[in-house]
Amino acid sequence: MKVGIITASLPMELRAALRKAKEIGAHGVQLWVANNELDPRSLSQSGRQDLLNYMASLGLKRSALCGDIGGFADPATVDERIAHTEEMFDLCVDLQTPILTTHIGLVPEDASSRAYQDLIAAVREVAGYAAARDCCFATETGPESGDSLAAFLRAVNSDGAKVNFDPANLCMSGFDHLHDVHALKGFIVHTHAKDGLKGKEEEVALGKGDVDFPKYLAALREIGFNGYLTIERECGPDPLTDIVEAICFLKRQEGVDH
Repeated sequence: MKVGIITASLPMELRAALRKAKEIGAHGVQLWVANNELDPRSLSQSGRQDLLNYMASLGLKRSALCGDIGGFADPATVDERIAHTEEMFDLCVDLQTPILTTHIGLVPEDASSRAYQDLIAAVREVAGYAAARDCCFATETGPESGDSLAAFLRAVNSDGAKVNFDPANLCMSGFDHLHDVHALKGFIVHTHAKDGLKGKEEEVALGKGDVDFPKYLAALREIGFNGYLTIERECGPDPLTDIVEAICFLKRQEGVDH
């Protein structure tokens, strides 16, 4: 497994953020590409190639793209958000990065409801567009249990529908992040390395919360995951220091390459 950083957690200009990620020991970064300079509606073809060249010059990989634009639960915005997300998959192709992560919105509890079926239809459309381009649409865990999300994705029934596993989101929502790794076996293609307090909406520095990282990393290895542990630090007085410490923390764990 490799260690990454999501660029949204590095509050600086993009190239400075990429240099900083390399400097502090990340193997790669997840590029945030929604409503900023990397949005596919803003980044030109030459800009895409320049970004590839610059990251290659640093020896820095891309773990995934993040295209979070608010989910697909609102009928008033769903068509526009589907179209925007599909453009992000065109960007995935150009940036040679086949994983796009996002929040899709809360999966309704009633699988027979219109809201549930509408969300399936939206995710199936986007996942199909992704799969046709040899990419995948990775839903981030959090608002529902791993069992509920797995059932939803099985109903979507698309090779392009996968999971970005965030153990802290599950923990803060009161779910069992260790059980949910196994519940989502076969779907997990990317992870966020984040920590939080169980049953509370309180993110904390990596290793300071209720995510059991030794057991969590062991569970990921048990299901055959060998992708990125991408650090996301969304709050705190000194996120950069927390990120540096998180890289060291993860690299000390068994099974994470230096």
